[in-house]
Amino acid sequence: MTDRARVLSYVAAGVAMAALAVIGVFYISAGLLAPLWAVIGLVIIWVALIVIGIFWFRRHPLRVLILPVVAVIVWFGVITLGEQLLGWTA
Repeated sequence: MTDRARVLSYVAAGVAMAALAVIGVFYISAGLLAPLWAVIGLVIIWVALIVIGIFWFRRHPLRVLILPVVAVIVWFGVITLGEQLLGWTA
């Protein structure tokens, strides 16, 4: 990998980590709709994604790009299933 490609991959990984941090706001604010046990579970998942991103950042920076996508899918899936199956309402 050339130096330019390596720098671009680190920049992309940095943007993905920043996006993951922004998505954390949605995970924490899920408490407006979901019960405490669900919010705790979501926050644990979000922290796990952050930790994975930190470990991948240096060795596999392009893998970090998938983490915000996974975070959005998990959050949306949990909230949607909670509303439909468990009757969570605001």
